[in-house]
Amino acid sequence: MGTLILYDTTGAWGWLGEQYAMQAANLASRFGTWQARPGSTYTAGQLAGYAAVIYIGSTYDEQVPTAFLTDVLAGTRPVVWMYNNIWQLTAQSPAFPTTYGWNWSGFDTSTVGAVRYKGTDLTRYTGNAAGIMDYAAVDTTRATVLAEAVRGDGTRFPWALRARNLTYIGEIPFAYADMTDRYLSVADVLFDVLAPQTPTRHRALVRIEDVGPDADPAELRAIADYLSSARVPFSVTVYPRYVDANGTYNNGVAQDYSLAARPDVVSALRYMTQRGGTLIMHGWTHQFSNAANPYSGASADDFEFFRAHVDAQDNVVYDGPVPGDSQAWATSRINGAAAAFTAAGLAVPTVFEFPHYAASAPDYAAARTKFPRRYDRGLYFRNQLAGGTVDHTKYGGQFFPYPVTDIHGSFVIPENIGNVEPAAFNNHPARLPADLIDAARRNLVVRDGYASMSYHPYLGVDYLRQTVEGVRALGYSFIAASAV
Repeated sequence: MGTLILYDTTGAWGWLGEQYAMQAANLASRFGTWQARPGSTYTAGQLAGYAAVIYIGSTYDEQVPTAFLTDVLAGTRPVVWMYNNIWQLTAQSPAFPTTYGWNWSGFDTSTVGAVRYKGTDLTRYTGNAAGIMDYAAVDTTRATVLAEAVRGDGTRFPWALRARNLTYIGEIPFAYADMTDRYLSVADVLFDVLAPQTPTRHRALVRIEDVGPDADPAELRAIADYLSSARVPFSVTVYPRYVDANGTYNNGVAQDYSLAARPDVVSALRYMTQRGGTLIMHGWTHQFSNAANPYSGASADDFEFFRAHVDAQDNVVYDGPVPGDSQAWATSRINGAAAAFTAAGLAVPTVFEFPHYAASAPDYAAARTKFPRRYDRGLYFRNQLAGGTVDHTKYGGQFFPYPVTDIHGSFVIPENIGNVEPAAFNNHPARLPADLIDAARRNLVVRDGYASMSYHPYLGVDYLRQTVEGVRALGYSFIAASAV
């Protein structure tokens, strides 16, 4: 029957309602079909046509249709209600506090840096001052507290609770989410609502990242030897053409060569596949033209399918589609990459990953047409649900703790615990194996979830070994991307 997703649209920040709805839809796709529409369009009885409904109250006091309030209170379908306008539901039923066992009291704007779920503290960005709903009373004989917000002084109050058919989450869980965030609790709560019989299992993935014709064959072989000895299947993302358009790494002399010109690298890639590796197409050149996009114009440094720059505060800022962008242009890049794999005597991969996880809506359409699967995190743009011209200036990114079919229409293999970065860059802190292992530990709250990492071969084997062993010790089983 699928999931109905309703979202707010009014106010100065009304466009965020659609953004949150896209993220909810992506997660809901794990469980089947969905439809998303503005809440204002709801008509009486619609809820009966769906297995469940998710309402995202992103706009304070946006009018919720009385028909929807009535249908929610009828209790015939599970409802997940996020954040605002719950007062309209309670006003519709004077008996709500006794029927459901709780009543709201107002937003608590205390500093909250954690949400405790299943005994695990999930992180929350403390700068998020939007407030979390607090409660006048909670009767725990009628309502179950699913998660608690933990204030800076250690005191707690309900963050999410369930009574009868209603699951209420006291804030928008998609705002400021990161890899260890309270967002993970919502990803798991959806199992209760949409697939309660799902058994618990925890699987892990390893992806070797940014391998091009300029790679060191010895490093690739060493990585393959370790993972094979540890019985860990893995993927290898390959851009098959190396371009240093400005000679940044060659004394000012431009370079441009493909895999066929580097037989030692091709041999190493074959060696990797013989030891459990699967090749993934990672763009064609992993850079764009001779532009600093945002760094150097050299492969693996830069974005290929999106424009970006580094601002005065050392942040990478996304600028939008590249000049000349279109679905046909993106398809030509993919075709160029495929020809380079073929020229090197390698099979063309059947999975695609966008360089630096960034592309335009037409580029995602090109990937969907050419590949049955992507293996990345996506960007999602204004008007992709609402219709009309896609606005690439308003967007959000999302990672997934399990596979989804995202709103671009692609099956997406998850990558959700990040990669090792020994040094800080662009205002991002260093990330060492302990950080990835910690992210995997928190992801255990997702009952059928993944710990999926990427790793650069130039870092050597030691960091990789530490991470693999730490994740495995948590109870994860490593599988191949093809098994997702």
